[in-house]
Amino acid sequence: MKRITGFLLLCFCFIRLSAQSMEEELPKTMNEGTLIGAGISHVKDTYLSPFNYSGWGIRILNERMKIIGHGKGNFSLQQIINVDISSTKNPAENVNDFGAFVDYSLGYHYQFDVSPAFRVLTGISTHLLGGFIYNTRNGNNPLSAKIDIDLGISMIVLWNFRINKLPLTLRYQGELPFSGVFFSPEYGVSYYEMFNIGNLSDVVTFNSFHNKFALKNYITVDIPIHSSILRLGYLNSLYYSDTKNIETRIISNSFIIGWVKEFIPLGSKRIKYKNKIRSSYY
Repeated sequence: MKRITGFLLLCFCFIRLSAQSMEEELPKTMNEGTLIGAGISHVKDTYLSPFNYSGWGIRILNERMKIIGHGKGNFSLQQIINVDISSTKNPAENVNDFGAFVDYSLGYHYQFDVSPAFRVLTGISTHLLGGFIYNTRNGNNPLSAKIDIDLGISMIVLWNFRINKLPLTLRYQGELPFSGVFFSPEYGVSYYEMFNIGNLSDVVTFNSFHNKFALKNYITVDIPIHSSILRLGYLNSLYYSDTKNIETRIISNSFIIGWVKEFIPLGSKRIKYKNKIRSSYY
């Protein structure tokens, strides 16, 4: 009897270890989406003009999320590249501001599986922004450049649910920078003085909540259509800075649409929607 009990215990341990080994060898997936969006933009930069400008904006966004090999598959890495172009007018509608920005964010999250259908990701993110606002009226100082490097907090909430038999994934994501540096010249100093004469003293400014506030709210829903996934969403971006007598406000609200795929990166093998094998998103 003792031999049978020992043999069964040995078999149980072997099966358990084999299952753990198979679980560790399960492939890690990557979730990638490319989206386009359009909406309304509001711009104010007192280096160029004291007025608020309003108009339209378009954006192209690429997002990638993957599980990384730390914390037993509970950590994920997210990259977002966003190109934002806008054309706005002053209240009299006789002067234009043109804006063009590229920003890149890299987020490192820990994933909490609250329930089989509900997941919360919290972590930190780094953010790089580069671009400009160009005013068509100004002669001497027609352009205001923006260069920012930030460290912030990031949170993602994922909810898997069904409407009838259709599986859906709803996502909310918020990003809030709390510290960094950004390019900011003194009010009235022209770019000719800075880059031709060399008057570059005090153009880099430390930023935190006392002189800058930036927030992104990102809401999306993923809808499976045959073997593809359609992503619909809304992106709200707020940017405010006030330093050296220069006030900048950039507010945009965009509706976005695009296609998503989840695959195993090494073999580029696409997997089915809601496959729970180390899924990075679902």
